[in-house]
Amino acid sequence: MQAVGAGVMEIRVHSGGEHRVIVVAKFAPAVFVLHAFEKKSRKTARQDIDLARRRYRDLMRELAGP
Repeated sequence: MQAVGAGVMEIRVHSGGEHRVIVVAKFAPAVFVLHAFEKKSRKTARQDIDLARRRYRDLMRELAGP
């Protein structure tokens, strides 16, 4: 998901509805889940993308260190 950040991927889960998990796995320590939600419309809501983007930015700051 380039709209969120470099290396961010969307996992689609089809189980009793449509669910999405936005993750980033480009760092050695772990796979980081930025956001998970049930998708209710065809297009991903702007608020879901914005939340994942903020969490990605926070993660980048944290991994960069002091």
